[in-house]
Amino acid sequence: MLIGTKGDYGVRAMIDLARHHTGQPIARNEIASRRQIPEAYLDQLLGLLRRAGFIKSVRGPGGGHLLAREGEEITLLSLLETLEGSLEPISSLNNDLDVTGQAWIWNEIYDRMRESLESVTLSQLVEVEKTNEASSAPRYLI
Repeated sequence: MLIGTKGDYGVRAMIDLARHHTGQPIARNEIASRRQIPEAYLDQLLGLLRRAGFIKSVRGPGGGHLLAREGEEITLLSLLETLEGSLEPISSLNNDLDVTGQAWIWNEIYDRMRESLESVTLSQLVEVEKTNEASSAPRYLI
């Protein structure tokens, strides 16, 4: 499985929205700056995420974006499928068309990958990021 820029940047943006969630909209330029995502590209991704029902957008002064659902309700699988499309390792996994007899292994790999991605929530990604930051923070002993 290869996750492209859409998936990478889209997940980064969602982690940022979840991590800085206060009930107030977060400006696009803040997300772009914190996550090193080009603003024009982020605009496209935020539109895609909004249409899929993951986020809400608020226009005008003080506007921005916020989560439309709780982080526990959003899985990594649903985000990646929204951003990247199908995650099938080969196109058209179909045992009826399998002339080599190998479709079963690709189906097995695909099913396991989907199960793994389905088990990871946006909230868990935020917690992992916080833990990683805390463990890599400089510590000074005097």
